[in-house]
Amino acid sequence: MATHVRLIRSAAVIAKAATRQRGTPVEAKHHALARRILDRQADYLRFATDFRVPLDNNAAEREIRMIKLREKVSGCMRTLAGARDFAAIRSYLAPLTTRKIRTTGVVNSGQLTTIRKPICRRVR
Repeated sequence: MATHVRLIRSAAVIAKAATRQRGTPVEAKHHALARRILDRQADYLRFATDFRVPLDNNAAEREIRMIKLREKVSGCMRTLAGARDFAAIRSYLAPLTTRKIRTTGVVNSGQLTTIRKPICRRVR
């Protein structure tokens, strides 16, 4: 592990020195990435030492995707209460789909009694 950390750190130092001029927007982005890796090395390599940390960010992106899709379809959330209800329902159903449990069976069986039923009213 120490060898890999040293290699990543030396690559970031070389990249930071090579893009010091930041002549183009691409060089500026590369320089910023190299600087962040050097400043937050422990955060970037946490997945290698703490096995509870996932290798990628796919789960978080999946959770956001449904909200963004709903915004695209309807234009926006109609009310703040409706957005809260949607988020509450999603927070109960998302772990079920992650564990491959059929959500219709859980909802129909009444196991999710703490969810407030959303009031669907169209605002005109």
